[in-house]
Amino acid sequence: MPETTGPQDEDEPAVAVIGMAGRFPGADDLDAFWDNLAAGRESVRPVTDEEFLAAGGAERDLDDPTLVRMASVIEGIDRFDSGFFGYSPAEAAVIDPQQRLLLETAYHALEDAACLGAGTGTGTFGVYAGSGDSRYYPAHVHPRYAGQPGSVELVHAATANSLGTLATRVSYELGLTGPSMSLQTACSTALVAVHTACQDLLDHRCDTALAAAVSLNPSAALGYRYVPDGPFSPDGRCRAFAEDAAGTSSGDGVGAVVLKRLEDALADGDRIRAVVRGSAVNNDGRRKVGFSAPSAAGQTEVVLAAQAQAMTDAGTIGLVEAHGTATRLGDPIEVAALTEAFGQSTRRRGHCALGSVKTNIGHLGAAAGIAGFIKAVLALEHRQIPPSLHFGQPNPHIDFAAGPFRVPTALEEWPAGEHPRRAAVSAFGIGGTNAHVILQEGPPPAAPPEG
Repeated sequence: MPETTGPQDEDEPAVAVIGMAGRFPGADDLDAFWDNLAAGRESVRPVTDEEFLAAGGAERDLDDPTLVRMASVIEGIDRFDSGFFGYSPAEAAVIDPQQRLLLETAYHALEDAACLGAGTGTGTFGVYAGSGDSRYYPAHVHPRYAGQPGSVELVHAATANSLGTLATRVSYELGLTGPSMSLQTACSTALVAVHTACQDLLDHRCDTALAAAVSLNPSAALGYRYVPDGPFSPDGRCRAFAEDAAGTSSGDGVGAVVLKRLEDALADGDRIRAVVRGSAVNNDGRRKVGFSAPSAAGQTEVVLAAQAQAMTDAGTIGLVEAHGTATRLGDPIEVAALTEAFGQSTRRRGHCALGSVKTNIGHLGAAAGIAGFIKAVLALEHRQIPPSLHFGQPNPHIDFAAGPFRVPTALEEWPAGEHPRRAAVSAFGIGGTNAHVILQEGPPPAAPPEG
């Protein structure tokens, strides 16, 4: 595979990350998120009896051995600055908290990118956003209007909880006039949103773009029932790539990134937090044992496609933020697919760190990819590789010694090398839509003019 030349490859088509914001379990902002990642801190926590009962749980279930009462949540999802966005408290209460938190997070991301207010020069601004299905509407909103079929109130309530209005609400409230589209590809939603935003930027369909995703479960304190050999962990912990991996657990999260063509970001003097060198999306088709199963062929192909767009030798990638759901079937297939793809351009062994933010915060569903993307950007900025948690002995079906990957169990410094630091992020959705993004550290800030 050809490797581009030049310290930052600024002449190649690429996309700059110029702003980010997010809220994740145990972290109300990205500084706290990085602190948790660097410290190897887990944010999945036990649910107390009081919390379980307050959420509507039955007292008889308190001693149910199959009920896993662990949660990875954002605190205060019922709090929303309605007045700031011109909503009355009653109007805001009808809107899915996913839409409320996404709107606030989008605003903070634009603030981080200095894209708010007059004279910011953002031009046409696109919005690409995704979420999980609304769990708020059926439990908290629809019952109010169930006896009013066809009423204006019910139509309004349904609209306020629809995935179709997720991106357009952001565009309307923040005055963004470029393409505005809501996306849903299950667990790959967020990374597909990033890819779509990058492609529209490179095709000049917009000048700046916001890619965002959110997943919230207002009933997370009710826990879930463990089913042997199912996708969910027996104790609520995700042990990606480990011998004792037994599934994942769900978590809440919301994240947003602001993107701009690299050449424009450099010309405008933007703070460039990282560079998207390449990305790709595909689908497994029928090349797997079932609709929800992963496909090694599909994953290999999407990684190779992203590397080809990035014109990047896999030997220069120092971190892969994997999908890493800690399932017995999924983890070996993912590592085999990555190893096959990396083997097309490198024979290096153990040079690339392999991690999964799910070990810290659980599986965020539609928002999983944005959590991994933000983690990778922060790793590039801090020049450190965070540990992957709960990893003792490797999964016996993964031959790490024969491949390019290792799983870090402590915070590692990320030294400079011959090439800029690079990271890759994967997300795979039920139904087979795979996404892969290759990131590179941002160029050093331009020197201020003399005089």
